Amino acid sequence: MAKAKAKTKKKSNILRENAVVNYLRDTRAELRKVHWPSREEAWGLTQIVLLVTVSAALFLGLLDYLFAREMKGLISGSPIAIGIVVVFAIAGVLVALILGRQTA
Repeated sequence: MAKAKAKTKKKSNILRENAVVNYLRDTRAELRKVHWPSREEAWGLTQIVLLVTVSAALFLGLLDYLFAREMKGLISGSPIAIGIVVVFAIAGVLVALILGRQTA
């Protein structure tokens, strides 16, 4: 009985080891198929990512600033802020109607 358990344990270790070795071989083979960019390509792509990230951060920061100013104006009851909200609400409804007609 003890020999049978030892054999199955030994077989499972061999199978597990083979599975790990096969996995590592397959991973290495797949990594050889990858097209790695040159240093120039990598730098160009990095610049694009940085440019898009900084642009998005500036745009979102500007929107945050404008919304904060608008909310301050609404809370204080400024007629200019209320007028801006009304104009944007009307423009939003008109855009929704126009887009709804185009898709129908």
